[in-house]
Amino acid sequence: MLHDPGQYDVVIAGGGLAGLALSIQLAKAGYKVAVFEKEKYPFNKVCGEYISLESWNFLEELGLPLSDWSLPIIGRLLLSAPNGDHIEHPLPLGGFGISRYKIDAELATIARASGVDLYEATKVKNMVFERSSFLIRTSAGDFQSRIACGTFGKRSNLDIKWKRPFTRHARGKLNNYIGVKYHIRTEFPVDMIALHNFRDGYCGISKIEDDRYCLCYLTTARNLQENGNSIPAMEKNILQQNPFLEEIFSSVTRLYDQPLTISQISFEKKSQVEDHILLIGDAAGMISPLSGNGMSMALHGSKLAYRCMDSFLRKEIARHEMEQEYTDQWRRQFGRRLWVGRVLQRLFGSESGSNFLIHSLKPFPKVVSFLIRQTHGQPF
Repeated sequence: MLHDPGQYDVVIAGGGLAGLALSIQLAKAGYKVAVFEKEKYPFNKVCGEYISLESWNFLEELGLPLSDWSLPIIGRLLLSAPNGDHIEHPLPLGGFGISRYKIDAELATIARASGVDLYEATKVKNMVFERSSFLIRTSAGDFQSRIACGTFGKRSNLDIKWKRPFTRHARGKLNNYIGVKYHIRTEFPVDMIALHNFRDGYCGISKIEDDRYCLCYLTTARNLQENGNSIPAMEKNILQQNPFLEEIFSSVTRLYDQPLTISQISFEKKSQVEDHILLIGDAAGMISPLSGNGMSMALHGSKLAYRCMDSFLRKEIARHEMEQEYTDQWRRQFGRRLWVGRVLQRLFGSESGSNFLIHSLKPFPKVVSFLIRQTHGQPF
């Protein structure tokens, strides 16, 4: 079924942070917006669930009552090497913890109340630009819009269909990672985030809401393959060689029967526009989770995109100007962060390198502060 042509000003594929935040801004400005999400809210997803405080005011402006939720404010970092050597350091700006289960569902509620048509359990099959508008093919039917956006996360069937370059590269150091996440109960400072390195990977732990903690780690697919594709075996044989992780995995209470997982994660460069489709969040470029700022980048990216779309929909600029302006603003805002993230990813990519780097940084706290600042922005 083809819905009313021109029914929507903007259609968004993906109902995560970037997609929902963008839809709320557009709907509040009076535009007709549809969001397609393949899951049903609320749902968990693989994510470190730490958001830089640079996003706090923006989220409250969208309608989230963050100040009423007694969320943990995180102001300290514990960074450990595989051999147990470690650094404790204040976070210059800091952040807060909240689960994607909660924040995505709350934003979805705000989006609906703002007038967004939110299609849950709906898969986007393709988005095609035709004669100055888009045809969006979904499992719920076909739709048309003036603008189309991709906010579908780290990797999607659309990436493959569009043959985006990062999907066609041979598996290498930057494009073949897996992510694993648990919610746990443990004894750990509520104002601290820990990043524990192990061979070819690192594990983050920080508090979220309701007396729970997020434990999420990233490693290479090779580590899993070498352990018979068994997550428990990999955790025992590789992660727990770090004494901090050995203690954590032996003492925590896991709140999932099985961990959440995602594969084929890529940190390679991506385009911000694909065949006139604006890409936001991880779909536009993914920062190393070691840098702890992907969620804020997704939110800030939605604000950049909204401003460019608004100018286009008001007929103040042409489509190619909207696309170029968004790309330029995105790269100015996030290009350096992504570059630093890739450098850190490589530096911490080996056991010996992590041990050496953390030992070398311990006497130089100003260098640590500098590196943290390079991966974070200012309130927006």
